[in-house]
Amino acid sequence: MYGAAHKRHMKLISWNVNGLRAVMKKNFFEFLNEYDPDILCLQETKMQEGQAEVLTPGYHQFWCSAERKGYSGTLVLSKTEPLWVDYGIGVERHDKEGRVITAEYPDFYLVCVYVPNSQDELARLDYRMDWEDEFRKYVKGLEKTGPAGREGKPVVICGDMNVAHKEIDLKNPSSNHRHAGFTDEERGKLTDLLGSGFVDTFRYFHPDEKDRYSWWSYRFNARSRNAGWRIDYFLVSESLTERLKDASILDHIMGSDHCPVSIDLE
Repeated sequence: MYGAAHKRHMKLISWNVNGLRAVMKKNFFEFLNEYDPDILCLQETKMQEGQAEVLTPGYHQFWCSAERKGYSGTLVLSKTEPLWVDYGIGVERHDKEGRVITAEYPDFYLVCVYVPNSQDELARLDYRMDWEDEFRKYVKGLEKTGPAGREGKPVVICGDMNVAHKEIDLKNPSSNHRHAGFTDEERGKLTDLLGSGFVDTFRYFHPDEKDRYSWWSYRFNARSRNAGWRIDYFLVSESLTERLKDASILDHIMGSDHCPVSIDLE
């Protein structure tokens, strides 16, 4: 399926579900059946494995839950069993919140990530800055040398990065300038990550497209007014761009305050 010939497209989807148990009562299984991704990466599952029955026939499940119940958490569903799976970034102070799952496939590493929110009054901005540096070091290590005993490969990063990169990526940039998710510091860290050799896939295909967002506040009818932020991403190693066929924001999919984002890889 992922061999050298790349005979078919792979569809990868990422979605911050803001509580998997809640979205399972809404449209999660219909969404999974309709879109039928090869790999689905979820963030903010807010549950431990086994807290509810999550029946996904045809998919291998890989869970990374926070130590604190009902908080954070990631999950990867993959039709093909990965060669290797790991959890966290190997830095103890950052690996208690269930934020990162890495799955190795024959020709890339997939990293599902839920980046920490800087929170109100930027209470967690310093923590976030440290996290960003360690995360960048981690994904570049995967690319260059691979984990111990593995090999270096291109990397696909997906998930809720909790930052709108440029002014085009949110409805009201001026009034949000020093708010969590649109500080110069957070935007700078994403610039650093992209500058280290990654490509923002949505902007690769849609460099100037406005009013395309992946998250909307539950307040002020933000979604119906499309007053949103683009904070969910697929980033890929530059060497994978020739295999990119499409990058989409599935903003018609309801069920969470985020919508899914996707890429097609040849």
